[in-house]
Amino acid sequence: MIKTRRLLHASIFCVLLAVEIYIALFVHDSFVRPYIGDLLVTLLLCCFCRIILPAGIRTLPLWVFLFAACIEFGQYFDMVALLGFENNRFLSTVLGRTFSWYDLLCYAFGRAAGFALYHIISTRA
Repeated sequence: MIKTRRLLHASIFCVLLAVEIYIALFVHDSFVRPYIGDLLVTLLLCCFCRIILPAGIRTLPLWVFLFAACIEFGQYFDMVALLGFENNRFLSTVLGRTFSWYDLLCYAFGRAAGFALYHIISTRA
């Protein structure tokens, strides 16, 4: 049963990762990239963590949300520049450079989606 859950989470993770990469490379709009991308990234992180920790941590989506919120507040203080990574395009993209309250809202929706996904998978696998 745990192996089935891990495989299911790994499959969802791969699909979400592909969608996130597609959004990052090809979508340059004012809705999908900033909002849907942020919602999906918390779901992506939840799935990644569930591959490693498939059971036992029911509050994992909350921890993922708190992690995402910390990254977002790091953007408020421009952590990329404080750490000296402003010339590193990859880290600037991953850590982000602009703070937004809307991002926190998207992370919360992603957290809710992660919680729902966990319960759907737990009852079926």
